[in-house]
Amino acid sequence: MKALAKIISRVIVVEAENVDTDQIIPARFLKTTSKDSLGKYLFYNWKNKDTGIVQNKGAAILLARNNFGCGSSREHAVWALMDYGFRVIISSGFGDIFYNNCLKNGLLCIKLKESEIKELFGIIKKNPNTFIKINLESQTVAIVDNKKIFYFEIDPFRKSYLIMGVDELGYILAHEDKITAYEKNI
Repeated sequence: MKALAKIISRVIVVEAENVDTDQIIPARFLKTTSKDSLGKYLFYNWKNKDTGIVQNKGAAILLARNNFGCGSSREHAVWALMDYGFRVIISSGFGDIFYNNCLKNGLLCIKLKESEIKELFGIIKKNPNTFIKINLESQTVAIVDNKKIFYFEIDPFRKSYLIMGVDELGYILAHEDKITAYEKNI
């Protein structure tokens, strides 16, 4: 996993609510257990349709409406998003299993209030080339142009391993000496 402490990027916007994992990547592309090359299937059934997706090639941040990643617990959806280049998804709500799969794979999911999401959509609609800065350490989402800042919550343990760029097991192994010392004292 890549470390994620700060990122500045343009945004790709998905206007639809209740985007399930089958819309993120259709089931017919799930015949692989490899995480590579799934980005080309991202939102495959939406290509060439008016879906409200604002395209910013190379964007690392996805801004979505409520209940993003609902439906089945398809980890391929997370892999497709990451292979496409996303590092952060901002929404007012996520499917529970999808949310956990994202964090376990190093994809930061930021939950903001619905009113803040509406405000972000408005800002991006006015200027699709807006840059957003994510600072995981200070737990902030900032609009680079106007200095508007939104704050988000994240579990401290998950925050630590995302900043370190390791998964849960990697985090534990990085602290193996402390665990061993503790076990000797009990």
